[in-house]
Amino acid sequence: MLLRQSALAIAITGLMTLAPLAQAAEGGNSGQLSDARQLGAIDTAFALNRHLNPFDIDVSVEDGVATLRGVVESTAERDLAAELASIIEGVREVRNDLEIDPALDVSPVDVQTRLPTDKSLAQRFDDATLAATVKSKLLWNSNTDGLDIQVRAENGVVSLSGNAGTPVAKELAGELVANTPEVREVHNHLSISTADSTSAEAENAAIDAAASISDSWINSKVRSSFLYSRNLDALNIKVDTKDGFVSLSGTVLSNAEKRLAVETARNIRGVRGVDADALRITG
Repeated sequence: MLLRQSALAIAITGLMTLAPLAQAAEGGNSGQLSDARQLGAIDTAFALNRHLNPFDIDVSVEDGVATLRGVVESTAERDLAAELASIIEGVREVRNDLEIDPALDVSPVDVQTRLPTDKSLAQRFDDATLAATVKSKLLWNSNTDGLDIQVRAENGVVSLSGNAGTPVAKELAGELVANTPEVREVHNHLSISTADSTSAEAENAAIDAAASISDSWINSKVRSSFLYSRNLDALNIKVDTKDGFVSLSGTVLSNAEKRLAVETARNIRGVRGVDADALRITG
């Protein structure tokens, strides 16, 4: 759990960094993509905050305006939620419609683990964390970024809905989810539309043309993607990026793991090439 929380902390930073890239592109579709990324960042921040994760806070983002709805216990949680949402890169305004109910029955949080002690609430926290992890992986991947995909997680079962554009993108999205730790089952309900596929490709091209993805952004996303893979030991793989070219070193246990590491890095948006000659096989 601690490792997953650490990885999600990286996810928050990554989503905050990525949002301005979408804003740099022109057109309505790119604006919707930016809103989706900001929404994902806010949801993740709330899920990781021990003061806010016990509450059911509904978040929506439109044209950089974040709206918060739901019920919290005091003005402290209400103000904290607004503050966290406001510091997300690209959010220009927060409409705080959260209501306060001092009598709200909120289960306690364990002081050491920072997790809810109530089992049902703890499961909701795990579900929110897993959904945020999956959303991050789909946003970072160059083949699924920009697609209209909704993610729902419940007791380790992840359901995907929306439009994948092509059969290949649908299959890839399912594989990305299945290769995520804590996922027990995947329900891939993505539909396929050629028109939406063409639109997504044009949108991605516009973003690439309008924004320069930094080496540090790529580096953090490759490392995070390794952490999010159930089949890779991220702690034994070193990642360096220069001018969009990723170099992998360290150790893996098999040729299959090495191929997976290379393929995972290659599919991160902005990566121009992957060199894994220094990645040794010890198994």
